[in-house]
Amino acid sequence: MVTAAAAYAATSADGPLEKTTVERRELGPLDILIDIKFAGICHSDIHTARNEWGGAKYPIVPGHEIAGVVAAVGSDVTKHKVGDRVGVGCFVDSCGECDACLAGEEQYCRKGVTGTYNATGRDGERTQGGYSTHIVVTEHFVLSIPEGIELDVAAPLLCAGITLYSPLRHWNAGPGKKVAIIGFGGLGHVGVKIAKALGAEVTVLSQTLGKKEDGLRLGADHYYATNDRETFKALRGEFDLILNTVSVNLDIDAYMSLLAINGTLVELGLPEKPIEVRAFSLAANRRSLAGSMVGGIPQTQEMLDFCAEHGIGAEIELIPASDINDAYERVIKSDVRYRFVIDTATI
Repeated sequence: MVTAAAAYAATSADGPLEKTTVERRELGPLDILIDIKFAGICHSDIHTARNEWGGAKYPIVPGHEIAGVVAAVGSDVTKHKVGDRVGVGCFVDSCGECDACLAGEEQYCRKGVTGTYNATGRDGERTQGGYSTHIVVTEHFVLSIPEGIELDVAAPLLCAGITLYSPLRHWNAGPGKKVAIIGFGGLGHVGVKIAKALGAEVTVLSQTLGKKEDGLRLGADHYYATNDRETFKALRGEFDLILNTVSVNLDIDAYMSLLAINGTLVELGLPEKPIEVRAFSLAANRRSLAGSMVGGIPQTQEMLDFCAEHGIGAEIELIPASDINDAYERVIKSDVRYRFVIDTATI
């Protein structure tokens, strides 16, 4: 039976999100029906809803930070049962056959991963995301949310959390490593918590010192303002790993100068224009410039378990669905500490 779900959708690039109804597919043998309780607002939702990256096909129900409870399962589902606390992140399908998928790196699927919204599934239907009361997802792409995390603060971990956890693990952040995080917003604040829990020495590089108190409270060892040019002199050659969480074009050469020998700067934000870097910035200290895109299903589960073990959740502002459009404007103005989460019971 097809399930009708209340939702909020963008119907054009320049209009507000509006309340609507979407149809969720009939439950297949390996499908899970999720009663969505909370959905985080990611800046990617705004970029997509407003067609700032191109490729938007309206109507679009955004949302890829989904936390809820299993409402029904298909006949062959073994991974979850009715009543389980679960989450869904940035994608809901992949080919399952390529080397990336077989390695648990579904986000890099050679045939193209299927996004949670504004994508076309293998059934030919457009995917619609978490600003909704219900969603149907194949069991492989449904994560278990441990009891150690409340669902509302867990929702942003399905994107923001794994976006930071994956590169921190890949580049071996831990005891004896100095990690800097550029930006202290929806991504950066979660990264500080995770990097600290991994045992690294953590520095925040933020434009101003306006959030310094929060940064230190949430685990940063140091907090510097990048609008002070003395910061770049004081920290030259200091870090093993720098994670850039902001989506604006920065002076990458200046930040590369902060890397120690064999250090790496990882781009996590997606700026509008191409990144420019001088060859000398790479050659000096044998530095690397890299990128990273969320994490696969096994690593996302690992991240959730790690966060539960260490008491890590996002710092959130819980809002009713009627405030979504206001929240979008506030995200653009960086007027949120630090992640909006929609109470989907209000849709």
